[in-house]
Amino acid sequence: MLDERAKLLLKALVERYIADGQPVGSRTLSKASGLELSPATIRNVMSDLEELGLIVSPHTSAGRIPTARGYRLFVDTMLTVQPSQFGAHSLAPDQPQKVISNAANLLSSLSHFVGVVIAPRRSSVFRHIEFLRLSERRLLVIIVSPEGDVQNRVIFTEVDYSQAQLVEAANFLNSHYVGLALEQVRERLLTEVESLRSEIASLMQAAVAVSSEAISENAGEVVISGERNLLAVSDFSHDMGHLRRAFDLFEQKTQLMRLLDVAGRAEGVRIYIGGESQVVPFEELSVVSAPYEVDGQVVGTLGVIGPTRMPYDRMIQIVDITSRLVSNALSHHK
Repeated sequence: MLDERAKLLLKALVERYIADGQPVGSRTLSKASGLELSPATIRNVMSDLEELGLIVSPHTSAGRIPTARGYRLFVDTMLTVQPSQFGAHSLAPDQPQKVISNAANLLSSLSHFVGVVIAPRRSSVFRHIEFLRLSERRLLVIIVSPEGDVQNRVIFTEVDYSQAQLVEAANFLNSHYVGLALEQVRERLLTEVESLRSEIASLMQAAVAVSSEAISENAGEVVISGERNLLAVSDFSHDMGHLRRAFDLFEQKTQLMRLLDVAGRAEGVRIYIGGESQVVPFEELSVVSAPYEVDGQVVGTLGVIGPTRMPYDRMIQIVDITSRLVSNALSHHK
């Protein structure tokens, strides 16, 4: 455990490094902390912090910078967040896609980093389904959602169905299961399979399975705004390799979705610091995220991605207020 003196010095070091971006020496730390300690005493404390893995000395400087572990201790135990300064902003109730896009832009413009939003998951309820025979044992399944989204999927079957059988199966599904989520359809088919002809039952089960896959693949679109803001971050501009890894992350949207999906299962604002776990696999990046709701139900996640050396107190405010704005805009959209 750290004593109060060590905590104060670590807090002062992290805050100074976030503000200046330069390794912090003992003399600077003495002034920043407000503690009347000799340079030798401060050096001893910094040595102890380094042994604990909370700070590290870059080989080019006598000063110290925080490690991921040091940032984590700072964020969890030393960070103080003032009342929000961003109350004047708003997101008007609108089409969900426009609200999401505006939210990503707002996160980016306020933070000067990258704003990321996972759009609400698409409905798994279907309004209409059709089967079209393409060739022997090869069918096209057409699924229409209540919102009018159309999903087309090709499936391969064990037996060859006539177009008349396909029409019969589609009519049965449209007559008995419209308005149900695909998970409910699958459960009902499992219990009702005995009363259906085996070939029709297997066809419908295959259609439900492939429909679920289609919706899963489009579970939540990732909307990104402000990638170019990272070009102005000194932490990246000195090392294009760091910047390239950051842009690779944005291109690999599935990885971003996994990251924000983890965040969406947590309540309130969460901070993920690069390098401390596989959640954020890049040491140079940190993520501040929060879930947002529609009518009290969590439907997506949003956040800010920026350098590990970011003003976390400000980012927490930005992400918190934006999640509330999105929740209100989507809940009041008719």
